[in-house]
Amino acid sequence: MAAATAAAAGRGTAESEAGGRDLGGDSNSSAESLDRLLPAVGSTRSPRKRTTSQCKSEPPLLRTSKRTIYTAGRPPWYNEHGAQSKEAFVIGLGGGSASGKTTVARMIIEALDVPWVVLLSMDSFYKVLTKEQQQQASSNDFNFDHPDAFDFDLIISTLKKLKQGKSVKIPIYDFTTHSRKKEWKTLYGANVIIFEGIMAFADKELLKLLDMKIFVDTDSDIRLVRRLRRDIGERGRDIEGVIKQYNKFVKPAFDQYIQPTMRLADIVVPRGSGNTVAIDLIVQHVHSQLEERKLRWDMAALASAHQCHPLPKTLSVLKNTPQVKGMHTIIRDKETSRDEFIFYSKRLMRLLIEHALSFLPFQTCTVQTPQGQDYEGRNYSGKQITGVSILRAGETMEPALRAVCKDVRIGTILIQTNRYTGEPELHYLRLPKDISEDHVILMDCTVSTGAAAMMAVRVLLDHDVPEDKIFLLSLLMAEMGVHSVAYAFPQVKIITTAVDKKVNDLFRIIPGIGNFGDRYFGTDAPPDWSDEEDLLDS
Repeated sequence: MAAATAAAAGRGTAESEAGGRDLGGDSNSSAESLDRLLPAVGSTRSPRKRTTSQCKSEPPLLRTSKRTIYTAGRPPWYNEHGAQSKEAFVIGLGGGSASGKTTVARMIIEALDVPWVVLLSMDSFYKVLTKEQQQQASSNDFNFDHPDAFDFDLIISTLKKLKQGKSVKIPIYDFTTHSRKKEWKTLYGANVIIFEGIMAFADKELLKLLDMKIFVDTDSDIRLVRRLRRDIGERGRDIEGVIKQYNKFVKPAFDQYIQPTMRLADIVVPRGSGNTVAIDLIVQHVHSQLEERKLRWDMAALASAHQCHPLPKTLSVLKNTPQVKGMHTIIRDKETSRDEFIFYSKRLMRLLIEHALSFLPFQTCTVQTPQGQDYEGRNYSGKQITGVSILRAGETMEPALRAVCKDVRIGTILIQTNRYTGEPELHYLRLPKDISEDHVILMDCTVSTGAAAMMAVRVLLDHDVPEDKIFLLSLLMAEMGVHSVAYAFPQVKIITTAVDKKVNDLFRIIPGIGNFGDRYFGTDAPPDWSDEEDLLDS
């Protein structure tokens, strides 16, 4: 893209580059005296909040000055083979300290109005300091505005994984102690990634990952005042220490390392957030790029792709004993009461999970009986078992799993269908830490098209769970769903109590079981009920 410059009046909020420790002084009065040096801010503008240092329990949302954007509803980012088929669009935002990069980023996100946006700050990637460097930092004598202060290897590897749609762990930097916190933040998935930082354009390998480069250019006096107000008001430092650091490190670094990178930018945004012309130009370009990368799912083609094929070898169906057949008869009967439906569904779930556990790896071991005799037995040879339920019906299988697996960990995934595109969308996930080392039992009560199951498996793979350690469990599946999952993920073990042959034009299992969630929870089914949770309207 040719370089463009658009000018307009405006201001940004303070950035979060590192500074020195508190050296004493009346910081509150100094901060108040600085307020009058900046242009008046409208009462509706919210204060800047740190982007990459949030706790893991935060909901997937982004609060802006006007509204709350839920960063959820991620459409498929993989093809029918289960392989990642489109990369996120990465925007790089560079500029001097306190130039308003984060404010511009938030304005872009608000104007884009697209789901699953990740805002990644370079502030999180400062290197771990030695004891000597810690002492220098505490006296404002360490240069945080030099390229060597950043862990570019970690930045590049993190951005590559995020761009590929995978899960990453982000360090959380403590600007008070000048150190990384023990607990890192997990980020996962994006249609758009906005990467901002003072050295965003300072590394050649990093530049290759940026699809669009924006430089926020703000007058040096304005940047200094913003930095003074931020460090004094928010970090408890005195004015002498802030000015010392600015003159010694911040200003020379801008002249030597940051300002020269302006020539690399596709768009230069003078005076930051007030430049609505530049923001509109950026948003239009990103929208056009996203449209080109859009992936369309053809559910009809998916339905006919595996007709007349034999069922895959990775499928295991619970033996159809008279007991199992009798329980299916009860739960399939539309006249069955809710209490009876729940009771016999739970019995089937217990049998299904017991059957699935037999496919876990076991090793030979010897124990001694109370009679003092050796007994050669078997025990589970894996590290841990984790259950992941696809909400909402999948969570009904959790009690059965807990009943037979002591100390099992549980995760949840919410997948719904977009009523306009017909595509499954990922709306929420909560997975245990270090799930990549576990055998994962993925639970959904019914699988018709396999769309939700495929998306859930893809999520687990993006969190580095090996494909052969994933077990998909369902009370009832359609042949179409079995084939779709097995074709995309041939190493995933598929385990169910029954497989029905047909799916109708509305992708309902025939003869089927009805809407399992509605029958189990006692909620009224809509007129266009569906067999699996991945066909619910969002």
